[in-house]
Amino acid sequence: MKTRTAAILATVAVVGLIGGVAAFVTLGKPDDRFAQCRTGSVAGGPESIGGPLELVSETGETVTDKDIFTRPSLLYFGYTYCPDVCPLDTVRNAEAVDVLKERGFDVQPVFVSVDYGRDTAQSMDDFTYNIHPDMLGLTGSEEQIKAASKAYRTYFNVRDPEDEYYLIDHSTFTYLVLPETGFLAFFRRELTGEQLADQVQCYLEKL
Repeated sequence: MKTRTAAILATVAVVGLIGGVAAFVTLGKPDDRFAQCRTGSVAGGPESIGGPLELVSETGETVTDKDIFTRPSLLYFGYTYCPDVCPLDTVRNAEAVDVLKERGFDVQPVFVSVDYGRDTAQSMDDFTYNIHPDMLGLTGSEEQIKAASKAYRTYFNVRDPEDEYYLIDHSTFTYLVLPETGFLAFFRRELTGEQLADQVQCYLEKL
């Protein structure tokens, strides 16, 4: 894995981060019990984000959203060959999970690959093992991944798929997803691990 990462870093530039922003606007609803926690709202309401999922876990099993979200989760879409942004964001999410654990909140980090051409159950297992022992990695077929991305209104685009070391442009939001409730909030990548933990805790305390 170290060899592969080094090769990627030697042959690619920084991933472009575009798309996905149009779905999110800074609106507020006074009757929202989470209003004081929100730094932004979703156009169309929270119910317009999320829904049924079917993906492949890092153990090779087909799983659904019912299997994935068994406790509060921080969901992120990226890919294991990502040279910089995804490792930074997933480590930040892992740090937030550890801070929340110290505060008495059990939150799971979840990583969904948008790289259906290269990411396998094994590569997901390798990636999550290096990030956090509790992180769940998910991949799938082109159809499964596109359906998951559409459900969460994320953006991704494969650059030059003929190149062995192709990059993927993708949105970088992290989502708070709860069992039964589903999508609750989104967070931007500028937050530190502790800042993210603070914002997630605000929501969890109001459940």
